[in-house]
Amino acid sequence: MGRTLRSPGHLALMAALKQARLDAGLTQTELAIRLERPQSFVAKYENGERKVEVVEFVQIVSAIGCDGHAVLDVVARAELGE
Repeated sequence: MGRTLRSPGHLALMAALKQARLDAGLTQTELAIRLERPQSFVAKYENGERKVEVVEFVQIVSAIGCDGHAVLDVVARAELGE
């Protein structure tokens, strides 16, 4: 299990969180306001410049209003090569 920011699972997480944000009709700035973070926080995890911690993940999916389990399923399938 590598620590790279470009593992299949991490790439899937980046894409799934970005898609969830877009599906919710939110800009990075709007999501950042909900998270009480700078817009660069959203940009950095969406672009793979930083990892998302578990607590941050819960905050992000809550702010987006998406199903965190569905996002994690996407990540798990990517890690398993499905």
